[in-house]
Amino acid sequence: MDDRQRVQALIALLDETYGRLSWWDAPFDEIVIGAILTQQTRFENVEKAISRLREAGICTLSKIVAADRDLLEECIRCTGFYRVKAERLTGLAAFICTVCEESTPDDEGEVRPGGRESTVPELLPGMPTEALREALLSVKGVGEETADSILCYGLKRNVFVLDAYTHRISACAGITVQKNRLRELFSEELAHDNDLLRSCHGQIVEYAKEYCNTKRCSECRIMTLAE
Repeated sequence: MDDRQRVQALIALLDETYGRLSWWDAPFDEIVIGAILTQQTRFENVEKAISRLREAGICTLSKIVAADRDLLEECIRCTGFYRVKAERLTGLAAFICTVCEESTPDDEGEVRPGGRESTVPELLPGMPTEALREALLSVKGVGEETADSILCYGLKRNVFVLDAYTHRISACAGITVQKNRLRELFSEELAHDNDLLRSCHGQIVEYAKEYCNTKRCSECRIMTLAE
């Protein structure tokens, strides 16, 4: 098989294993928060941190900006590099708060796409995907994976997220192309459809949690695709 055929086979295997997933199904604010917290850690730790942020009442972007730094750091400590992540999270939240309108004045403090004037060329919903990606990448601590997660899951753009899990599983399947071509192959085979792109990435995360994180390599069906 060539790389495209292996991508096709990988997608089919994941569909057979997990079916269609509605993943990452969370409020916009939590997706942005999670996109920072997931850097260099397992998603299980991100889920713990978000739960703690909810309990502390600071799990929205505007409340992150105003939060006591010590409290924020303590809530996200389980994700590692918590001081760096607190700084990055506050910076990204402040950036998005300048280009998104606040929620209705009910003290919920949520931030939603759309709204007020800002220093960026256009508001988030109206910006072309590539321009929005560049704007997100200009924020300190926001790399390609973080930006693409916000685009794909938070703003429902047709972007496939390439993370460490995707690279690992693709390598196990014998797929050898570089990252830009890998993103193209997945996007093409998933018809540039946001629901399919989200589902496939969710399937990859679930597979990695089930097999890679638990070192069940001897049971891995994906490795047979490399033969």
